[in-house]
Amino acid sequence: MNAITERGSGAGDGRAKIGDSRLAARLSRETRGEVLFGAGDRGRYATDASIYQMEPIGVLVPRTAEDVAAAMAICREEGVPVLPRGGGTSQCGQTVNRALVVDCTKYLRNVISVEGDTARVEPGITLGALNEALKPTKQFFPVDPSTWMRCTIGGMAANNSCGSKSIRYGLMADNVRAIDAILADGTRFGFGELPDNLGPDVPGRVADLVSRLREIGAREAAEIAERFPHQLRRVGGYNLDALTPDARAVAPSGARMEGSRASLARLLVGSEGTLAFSAALDLKLWPIKPRKVLGICQFPSFRRAMEASRQLVTLDPEAVELVDRTMIDLGRSIPIYRGTIDRILIGEPDSLLIVEFHGQEDAPLLAALDRLEEMMGDLGLPGQVVRVTDAGFQAQVAEVREAGLNIMMSMKGDGKPVSFIEDCAVGLDDLADYTERLNGVFAKHGTVGTWYAHASVGCLHVRPVLNMKDGEDVRKMRAIAEECFALVREYKGSHSGEHGDGIVRSEFNEPMFGARIARAFEQVKDAFDPASDALPHGLLNPNRVVHPPRMDDRRLFRYGPDYAADTAITPELDWSAWPGPQGGLLGAVEMCNNNGTCRKFDAGTMCPSYRATRDEQHVTRGRANTLRLALTGQIPGGLASDEVADALSLCVACKGCKRECPTGVDMARMKVEAANARNAARGIAWKDRIVAEMPRWAPWAAMVAPFVNWPAMIPGAKGAVGFADRPLPRFRRDAFRDAECREPDGRDNEVILLPDLFNRHFEPENLRAAIRVLRAAGADPAVARPPRGTRPLDDGRTYLAAGMIEQARAEARRTIEALSRWSSPVLGLEPSCLMTLRDEFRALVPGEAAERLSDRALLVSEWLAQAKPALNLKPLDAEAHIHGHCHQKAFGAFPAAVAALTRIPGLKVTPITSSCCGMAGAFGYDAKKLEVSKAMAELSLLPHVRKAASDAIIVADGTSCRHQIADLAGRAALHSIRLLDRALA
Repeated sequence: MNAITERGSGAGDGRAKIGDSRLAARLSRETRGEVLFGAGDRGRYATDASIYQMEPIGVLVPRTAEDVAAAMAICREEGVPVLPRGGGTSQCGQTVNRALVVDCTKYLRNVISVEGDTARVEPGITLGALNEALKPTKQFFPVDPSTWMRCTIGGMAANNSCGSKSIRYGLMADNVRAIDAILADGTRFGFGELPDNLGPDVPGRVADLVSRLREIGAREAAEIAERFPHQLRRVGGYNLDALTPDARAVAPSGARMEGSRASLARLLVGSEGTLAFSAALDLKLWPIKPRKVLGICQFPSFRRAMEASRQLVTLDPEAVELVDRTMIDLGRSIPIYRGTIDRILIGEPDSLLIVEFHGQEDAPLLAALDRLEEMMGDLGLPGQVVRVTDAGFQAQVAEVREAGLNIMMSMKGDGKPVSFIEDCAVGLDDLADYTERLNGVFAKHGTVGTWYAHASVGCLHVRPVLNMKDGEDVRKMRAIAEECFALVREYKGSHSGEHGDGIVRSEFNEPMFGARIARAFEQVKDAFDPASDALPHGLLNPNRVVHPPRMDDRRLFRYGPDYAADTAITPELDWSAWPGPQGGLLGAVEMCNNNGTCRKFDAGTMCPSYRATRDEQHVTRGRANTLRLALTGQIPGGLASDEVADALSLCVACKGCKRECPTGVDMARMKVEAANARNAARGIAWKDRIVAEMPRWAPWAAMVAPFVNWPAMIPGAKGAVGFADRPLPRFRRDAFRDAECREPDGRDNEVILLPDLFNRHFEPENLRAAIRVLRAAGADPAVARPPRGTRPLDDGRTYLAAGMIEQARAEARRTIEALSRWSSPVLGLEPSCLMTLRDEFRALVPGEAAERLSDRALLVSEWLAQAKPALNLKPLDAEAHIHGHCHQKAFGAFPAAVAALTRIPGLKVTPITSSCCGMAGAFGYDAKKLEVSKAMAELSLLPHVRKAASDAIIVADGTSCRHQIADLAGRAALHSIRLLDRALA
């Protein structure tokens, strides 16, 4: 049995407490899953990546498929709909509904078996995890949406996903061989290729179902042949063509369809969770093509690119992807993408087509690039192809392409590119005319559209820029949709070419397919999931595909008619870079578009707490949703509420989202704002205050270090104030003193070293090593002094971590005042402290002085990379494994640390591919967070450290990182400056 999880009861807001919920109580007793019915959880699952918001009745996180079956039975008895949900990245509102949400991503994510070219998987596994697991078999699953790192196989099947390589491999419907499905009445059956005459082992319910479906297919065969678009990219409605007697006909791609007319897997694919729950899926695997080249074609106009696409596909590429001018300009404004975009441009083109060729050997691929260049010359564009053959650069280009949606959504302000006609598909011969006429529709309604994606199959992701908070723009959305879909029908295209129906397109299925096919869709739904008095539209994800609401019903919008900022909330930090109420704070939070990049599982920085817990509550998207609801009065108590505190409790303020979230959601700064509000309402915990006030008491502690360190060694002493039972940093009597270096005076070659709290008091040898290295590099280091008789300067990092904004602001003002007298570079060793000068100081004390200091604040390794001084270094015959501090990576400073070590002759430097170490300042010393801290470290850092040779040097520039490595791996780690100092000749 499991315990009901209540994260905020919603008391006082009219919602029932979880303890009063009969459904929640039954789910808790009769399943082993996690039952989440608190206000915060319902709010986090109320949105996907669409414009819609519908609060669910509750959430179940099942541990087994049997949990799902039990939940479906309970909901059937209680008259509650069920919504299966994958990664929650849907663009059209498929995964929001007034239902019990079933989230399979935490536990149902296993590869069950691989036999030959077939893999059986659970629905919650992500595409990225699946293909990683398949690498030893030299096979992969080829359907590759841009969300491959976080989209689930179950969700991909529900949407009939496509991806950039559909011209080669087809859609999900072409690559799913069978589905082990649970029907609404509880029947479980493997739907795949079935013989015409079903055997006695087939349950009667299934036999009756198959008979009804075949009858529909035979009756509507002629209508299906007439009304279904002859486009590869057709995912609207149900795949009734799989039921017709001629289901083995040639597919639009020219490839033979997978499966027979009796294969109901093809019908279930694309049904958006409305027909059955997929307990397991059998997937068709393909051999990996290990070699790849890209040709990036430059065009002076969007139309020229569209006209060229039909010629380029004759070269038999794997993919042809569009990047338009808007995406180029927005991408350049995002630091993580700027360098890549500049490298792929020749001059200032209006549009790009990225052409991919894959194969087994390089020579044929290079020949294909030659033919591409020749074709571009024939098109009147000689010399307009950038050849990309380096694998590392290819990965960077892929990252930009895959982030296309989020790059478009990085526009600041209420006007955003809106997904509602996004993936219409027309034939390549019509593509240029269609896109030109659609741009005319946008101009008629006073807006523009953004374009990117799959030029190879005539499916371009187009999003008109509209404000969904404005009623007039909502009316424009309706008009644009109707005019666009009329154009699509004129060109005999598909109104839904990749992202499915959901709320936004289901109502247009009847105009697209006709009334007769629309009624057939309803009959299919009723055959699988019949209505009842308690469930008038069935059990499974009702009112999607059939019986839909209006797509412009604002009551279903994330920004509904009553959506407004809570005017009682006044932020303490500067959020003016984002327009809107609350000083821009709400606008900053609304930059999260729910696309879920933060749910990725590679070893980037973002999002370490989600990677450790796999809970929606503890991912940047979940936190942003919680904050948005709190800032708009949808969670009582606002920023000081328990729901907000719970959601932010495991945020380690790594800053990974600031860099890796394509829309720049800075959850670390938002956490400071929320913690400050909670402090004002609830006060500050004693443990947090001890750490926060360290800049004030640390100088005194250093003078009596043995007496301060001693109590921490007494059993139970740490636990009494909430610290974990693990070694704490030890104060040093030989702490660094400002007098060990001269004062600044503005002389030539001067650099100002700003000692941080941690290296000053715990590892002063690092600061002393930095002074020696800087002198050896030809610099003249100085240490800035505070006003006479006061304690050393401080960056306020500990105050920020505790949400004590006023105290942090005081430290910032003191430090800015002391340093603003000089123009010399300001250098630091501790990434989190130095980057505070570069980032939070501007939010604490906005103005020219903070901006000037931000521009000249550098880590010592960054200064070495920029100044490139001659350093006389002796060889070190050793191997160094270097772990990047989160803030080093978030601000793009980790390459400089690696480069500094590579200057040492003979030293073999290996960067550790890792996320957060898990210590994160005082986070890992909190008794309540110890296990999560360890789990973060075990994701990638500690396994690498343990595998390193015993005589290898472990390098970590973060104080917290060094302590975590020492405590959990038993290895001493050095700051990189110590290695440079050791190598000085």
